[in-house]
Amino acid sequence: MLFQNINYLDETFQLQKQGCIRVEGRQITAVGTQPLEPLENEEVYDGRGKLLMPAFVNAHAHAPMTLLRGWGEGLSLQDWLNQRIFPFEAKMTDDDVYAGTCLALAEMIRTGTVSSTEMYFGADAIARALLESGAKMNLSVAATCFDDSDLADLPRQQEAEAMIRTYNGAGGGRLITDLSLHAEYTTTPKVVRQMAQRVAGTGLHMHVHMSETKSEHDECIQRHGKTPARYFCDLGLFDVPTTVAHGVWLTDEDIALLREKPVTVASCPASNMKLGSGFAPVSCLLQAGVPVALGTDGAASNNGLDMMADMKLLALGAKGITRDPQTVTAGQALYAATRAGALSQGRADSGLIRVGACADLIVLDCTAPWWTPGFDTVTDLVYSAKGTDVCLTMCDGKILYRDGEYLTLDIQRVRHDAAAAARRIAAQL
Repeated sequence: MLFQNINYLDETFQLQKQGCIRVEGRQITAVGTQPLEPLENEEVYDGRGKLLMPAFVNAHAHAPMTLLRGWGEGLSLQDWLNQRIFPFEAKMTDDDVYAGTCLALAEMIRTGTVSSTEMYFGADAIARALLESGAKMNLSVAATCFDDSDLADLPRQQEAEAMIRTYNGAGGGRLITDLSLHAEYTTTPKVVRQMAQRVAGTGLHMHVHMSETKSEHDECIQRHGKTPARYFCDLGLFDVPTTVAHGVWLTDEDIALLREKPVTVASCPASNMKLGSGFAPVSCLLQAGVPVALGTDGAASNNGLDMMADMKLLALGAKGITRDPQTVTAGQALYAATRAGALSQGRADSGLIRVGACADLIVLDCTAPWWTPGFDTVTDLVYSAKGTDVCLTMCDGKILYRDGEYLTLDIQRVRHDAAAAARRIAAQL
């Protein structure tokens, strides 16, 4: 495909006008403002009134939890988990996990997300949905332990090991497998240490919930005499690239510690605020040089997977808690939602527009009223645009959604199956 006469965000996320971008196979092969002659059998896309940009990367999500959208409202995290989420999840079958994942992928693809970092059970079902959809994913199954068991004996870890053997690199590299621990409060020091030893030297990434609530932070100090960040670091978990989900309750010492490790904090502003957990110190993290990516968390606590909405919350929330309108700029929020997420997944060739990069791209229709008068496109993108402005979603050069039509998903079947699964489970509770 040759995108002609289209405004685009270059690799520094600056707006370039009337550009020409060529996609051949899975890659971007030409970027510039000089007109290009179409190749034989090449579709020319008229980009007038449109914006081409890197697709979004959701750095922390639980895709199957679309089935729980609206199921646990008005509760704090622990009550939400124990009273509503865990009982529902206990009744989910692999077919339910598949249905929920398909629904999540449909929502993400529709609103411009082509890759997500997932933590959930039912890896076979999730992988099947992902590979059918044409999107990308970093998938992990989180280990939990409440006794003296070894890591290798944990059922979730056994599922994770089987997933790694079967799916790592599947779909031409679209599916990457990670290792994962659920959290400090759902594991033991022994298991954390064994996980650190397991992942060392493998090239795999880690994914873990950390410092989501004040009670988690305080109780970790009571149990171990350390903050969660110091606890995980001392046990060796952060010696490999790690995505830390949430990072709401971080001390200055924690931030200095994370700066020295290959850690990305996946901030989930909508989920954290909805559950009353707080808001991550994003401006402090960025000032310290700690990479910050953006995640939605699951649809049970968000209640959506639209990265456009969460990108706005990231920028606004940071300004609100610091009372500084200059902190977390629109450009920083945009970077967190795209390139930072791709790098956290180990996808160095994604998340930006340049020759040789993966063609993970979206086109936005900029003719809606909220794009006018158009003084600053990046500002409009972060504060004014909506996920439904996306009119084309492309992953690895393949179009997944275009002008109201899904090209890899049967959206009517997806909606029907997900609704039926959710209602069946709800009726049992």
